[in-house]
Amino acid sequence: MNILFFDEPALRKALLPLTFTRPAAELRIGIYTIREKWQQYFSNAHCFFKTEPYLQAKYPLTASAQLHINGCVCPNEHLVAEIEKLNEGEGLVYQGMVLASKGVLKKRVDYFQEVLVIRNPSDLFTHNGAEIRNDFKLITKGRTSCEITDKHTIVYNPSNVFIENGVSIKAAIINAEDGPVYIGKDVEIQEGTIIKGPFAAGQGAVLAMGSKMRGDNTIGPYCKVGGEVSNTIFIGYSNKVHDGFIGNSVIGEWCNLAAGTNVSNLKNNYSSIKVHSYENDQLEDTGKIFHGLIMGDYSRCGINSMFNTGSVVGVSCNIYDAAFPPKFIPSFAWGSAAGFTEFRLTEAFDVAKKGMARRKVELAPEDIAILTHVFGAEAQQRSLLMKTI
Repeated sequence: MNILFFDEPALRKALLPLTFTRPAAELRIGIYTIREKWQQYFSNAHCFFKTEPYLQAKYPLTASAQLHINGCVCPNEHLVAEIEKLNEGEGLVYQGMVLASKGVLKKRVDYFQEVLVIRNPSDLFTHNGAEIRNDFKLITKGRTSCEITDKHTIVYNPSNVFIENGVSIKAAIINAEDGPVYIGKDVEIQEGTIIKGPFAAGQGAVLAMGSKMRGDNTIGPYCKVGGEVSNTIFIGYSNKVHDGFIGNSVIGEWCNLAAGTNVSNLKNNYSSIKVHSYENDQLEDTGKIFHGLIMGDYSRCGINSMFNTGSVVGVSCNIYDAAFPPKFIPSFAWGSAAGFTEFRLTEAFDVAKKGMARRKVELAPEDIAILTHVFGAEAQQRSLLMKTI
C-alpha cells in the first residue's frame, strides 16, 4: 500500500520553524514520528508526502496512493478502523478538517470521536506523555524486554519498562510507576542517571552521567542529553550533554545546547505565556503557564545561554552570551542580546557538515537546497531583528 501524507498549509505554517525542514508527519511525538505511528497500523506501507515544493526532493510525492492521511493527525485504533471502512473516494472529516481519505476525496464522512491533531509546536510536548503511553503499547505488543543485568541499577515497576538489544545501563534509577519507560536499541545510560516515566529514548541515544529525566520526555535517535529535562522532545541527532534545565520544549535535529544552557518554562507571576506566531507574525497568548523553547534544526547556543519562557529559535541560528536573547530569533541569525548579524550560508553549511560528520552522516544536496530556501524565506524577519537590537 502507498500512503500519501499531506500537509495542511495553515497547520504547517503554525508548526514552523519545525516544519521548515520536514513535512508535519515527520515530527516526533511519543516514541515515534507521526508517520511511524501510522506505519504500525498499516505495516509494509510505502510512505510519500505532499508538502511544500522545496521539500519534495527529499520527501517524494506519488500519484498512486491508496490512502491519503493528514500529516498532523495522530492515529488511534478507532480512527484506523473507520478509515478501513471507507470506500474509494470517501474521506473522514473532523471539525471541518480532512483526516484521511481512500484515494482522491470525493465524498465527506463526518468523524465525531476525539482525535489528536498537532496544531502548533506546544501540542507536541503537551501530549507527549500520553503518546509515549500509546506508542509503548504498540512497540511492545507480543514482545519480551531484554533484562537489566547491572546490579547497581534500581527499577521501580519493571513490568512497565522495555529494553531493546544492545542497551548499556550503569548505576541508574528507573521509575516507571507513573508511566512506561522505553529504551531503544544501543542506548547508553551512564552512571547516576535518574529516569521517571513516561519516557522514551530512541536508538543510539546517550544519557550523560547524572542526568535527571523528570517525565514526559522523548530523547530522539542518536541524541546525547544530560542535565535536568522535563516534558521535552529532542527530535533526533541533537546534543544537550551538560548540566542545565530545559522544560516544556521541542528541539529539532542537529542542534547543540552548550554547557550551562537553561530554559525558563514558567513566569514568576504564573501568567500565561506569549509565543511568536508564524501565522500572524506576532506574539500570541498560548493560554499555557508552562512553555519553554522551540528550536529549529541545525541551531546552537554557547555556554551559559539563557532562553526566556516561550522562546522560538529558527533554523541554523547561532546564539551566545549569558543575557536573555529576544524571544523570537529568525533562521540564520548569529549573535546575542547585544545584537545579531546574518549567519552566511557557506559558514552555516560548514558548521552543519562538521556536526553531522560526528554522527557519520553527510549533509546531502537535498538538505543544502532546503536550507538555502529557508535562508531566503526568513530574510525579511532576520533584517528586522538586526535593526531592532
